[in-house]
Formats: sequence, C-alpha cells, structure tokens
Amino acid sequence: MSDITIDTALLGEKIVNVLKTIYDPEIPVDIYELGLIYDVFVNEDYEVKILMTLTTPNCPVAETLPLEVEEKVKSLNEVKDAEVEITFDPPWTQELMSEEAKLELGML
Repeated sequence: MSDITIDTALLGEKIVNVLKTIYDPEIPVDIYELGLIYDVFVNEDYEVKILMTLTTPNCPVAETLPLEVEEKVKSLNEVKDAEVEITFDPPWTQELMSEEAKLELGML
C-alpha cells in the first residue's frame, strides 16, 4: 500500500512539472503559477483528473487549453488516462497567482 502512495506522490510532482510547461497565451506565466490548477487527483490505476479554471469563462483558449493539459499529462509514461474538468467555482482572481507569477507580471 505504501508503494502506491509514494508512486502517486512522485507522479503528482511529475504532473505539476508538466503543467508548468503550459502557458496562458495572453500572460507570460505558466498555468500552474497563475493558479489555474485547483486540484490534481491520481488514483491507484494512474488515472489523473485535473480540476482547473480559466482566467475568464470566454477565455480565447477555453477550447484548446484543457485539451493541451490532457495531452501533455497523458504523454507521461506512468499516466494511464487523464481528464480535465473546468470549473468557475470559485472564479479565478489574481489572488490565486503565486508570488513568482505576481513578481513576473510586476504586481509586487
């Protein structure tokens, strides 16, 4: 049982590293640092579910960004399947951005 926990934790880190390679096309900061990723779930079957939001409901990449996230996460060898769920509850605000992102955008 403990092996699975270690594996999913390591896989979680790998997933976060992949998420940090995906950028919002309008903001020069990755989607993880922007705070668009609300949660990452990994089950024992290495199926991943990502709960994320977009900066606005009519975001120009509303169609393509979730697909890009799914594809990149699925490309990890350990991942059997990946699904992205978009939510606007709670809505994204600049408060969700990491210090790094705020610094990058000159907000600090």
